[in-house]
Amino acid sequence: MKKFVKSILTHEVAKRGFLFNKLTEKKEINNLIESLHPYKTELELIRLGPNGDGGYLVPSDLEGIEACFSPGVDKISEFELDCLKYKMKLFMADKSVEKPNLNIPEDKYHFLKKFIGCTNNDDFITMDEWIKLSGVNQESDLLLQMDIEASEYYSIINMSDSLLKRFRIMVIEFHKLQNLWAPLFFDMAKTVFDKILQTHICIHIHPNNTQGIYLSNGIAIPKLAEFTFIRKDRVGLKNYQNHFPHKLDYDNTTKEHIVLPECWYKAH
Repeated sequence: MKKFVKSILTHEVAKRGFLFNKLTEKKEINNLIESLHPYKTELELIRLGPNGDGGYLVPSDLEGIEACFSPGVDKISEFELDCLKYKMKLFMADKSVEKPNLNIPEDKYHFLKKFIGCTNNDDFITMDEWIKLSGVNQESDLLLQMDIEASEYYSIINMSDSLLKRFRIMVIEFHKLQNLWAPLFFDMAKTVFDKILQTHICIHIHPNNTQGIYLSNGIAIPKLAEFTFIRKDRVGLKNYQNHFPHKLDYDNTTKEHIVLPECWYKAH
């Protein structure tokens, strides 16, 4: 029976775009998900950006952050405009667009026409090099809002530990999470999350309803999800968050509504 179930699972995941002969052990996936269970802290969650796609929940700990770095530019830039209200400098980067959709003077933000990645050339730049060229204070706290279509894994793996620690708050949209069943992808994703969790804790997860939930082998995985992290030294009291969705969560699109599966925030 076990071999039959595994063969069916392999066939199902192959149909969804990733081919491999061996599946990640279910226990490994459960352990990774458990390590990402969001904490409830003494900080209130607030929403920056619109009530829909492009809006994210962040902790109410924004005062004193020097700059927001936002790789991945879309048609909506209200999140960045809200950061501007907190007196943050704005740095945006994306090779695929000519400039951000910001109805503000160009001297109010900085735009780099490059993709964020794991190397430096005419098309790509690493996070470390980008921050270095920005001219921000080398000791100041920063905010990261990253949505770069699955390049987040390579970009974060490549990021230095010293830079990672400078981000007081990080909002990162992680793509292709259903591929956690593929061992090579799982190893990469686990490396990324383990790296982040050395210095930060997860405080919110919002599944993007653009792509829905992937249910397989008893585990429900959002294919696309927005994670909010805060640096550990910024919080004191911590308990696990046991209720989702948050009152400030909104669907990204008009597609079918989804909620965060319980395995992502409740103990087994």
